[in-house]
Amino acid sequence: MSNAHSTDPHEHDIAIIGWSISPMVRNIAYTEARMLLDVVTGAVNDAGITRDDVDFTCAGSCDYVAGQAFSFVQNIDAVGAWPPKRDSHVEMDGAWALYEAWMRLQIGDIDVAVAMGSGRSSTSDPELLYSMEMDPYYLAPLGADAISFAALQARALIDAGKVTERQMAEIAVRTRKAGKDSPYSQVTGDFDADELLKSDYVRNPLRRHDLPPITDGSVAMVIATAAKARELCENPIWITGFAHYTESHYVGMRDLRTSNSTTLAAKAAGIEDGAPIEVAELQTAFTHEEPLLVEALGLGADVPINPSGGPLSANPVMATGLVRIAEAADQIRSKGKHRTLGHSTSGPCLQQNLVCILEGGK
Repeated sequence: MSNAHSTDPHEHDIAIIGWSISPMVRNIAYTEARMLLDVVTGAVNDAGITRDDVDFTCAGSCDYVAGQAFSFVQNIDAVGAWPPKRDSHVEMDGAWALYEAWMRLQIGDIDVAVAMGSGRSSTSDPELLYSMEMDPYYLAPLGADAISFAALQARALIDAGKVTERQMAEIAVRTRKAGKDSPYSQVTGDFDADELLKSDYVRNPLRRHDLPPITDGSVAMVIATAAKARELCENPIWITGFAHYTESHYVGMRDLRTSNSTTLAAKAAGIEDGAPIEVAELQTAFTHEEPLLVEALGLGADVPINPSGGPLSANPVMATGLVRIAEAADQIRSKGKHRTLGHSTSGPCLQQNLVCILEGGK
């Protein structure tokens, strides 16, 4: 979004200036609003602002997960009732809340927004819950849950020779070892692929190590227009590309061996237009999804994937994608990287995919 007549390449870009991620646990003892209160407070403090400086908020959560209609209304308490804010909500991962906030700031009448995502999967039975969210005519009657759909895709990839069960086990070993260094991981440790492959299938060809944990957690992020970001932040992290695409909800009408929506989103976000991606944080809740997404994004073998541990270490549904973007931003802020990528997905078998390209530099 640069202006050819300006010397500032980020004049019209939006920047990340602060964020906060909650601890990731199997079962949290308090409400989603309280979870969000902590991360919203942490994010605005990280950005060096107060709630009074926030012009717009957007939250991503799921009433199905919460088990209550319009549960997101209560979560507004985390932002505060005064002064009044422009507010919105998406029944999506917090990454899509960030996308809406990013779009909203580009209108030009406000300067600062907060996006957030939260989920308490521990309060429900995922096998029952997610099957209820499927298409009510063709998919919901099957009773297939997210793991069953993932197993279909994993089998398609294995049969096509694009991944093996050993490679999937090695991905689990690598990411959960990496998660040991992250304060936001839930399931970590040193595992052996040979031992993992001896375990029984949960849904053939998926074993327990191929699946994400059930996680309660939340995340909030503060973004600002270019001028405001430079005023508030010494080294803003620029969102230089942002896009999402979706495919048919009906998995039988898609080629599960590819992810066209990921490729389209990456191209629309400008993945090919700048310096190489140095680190990618991908919402790979299942091990087989990593090689599929790496191929769809066109990433080289030298690009580190999920050095934070990724969703296989902690998977707070409705916040996992925004956590990926926060972790990608941290690679710039704390690890000295220049250009990173955050990815989020929604729907069965990677139906809808979002790509966020981040860059450092003043």
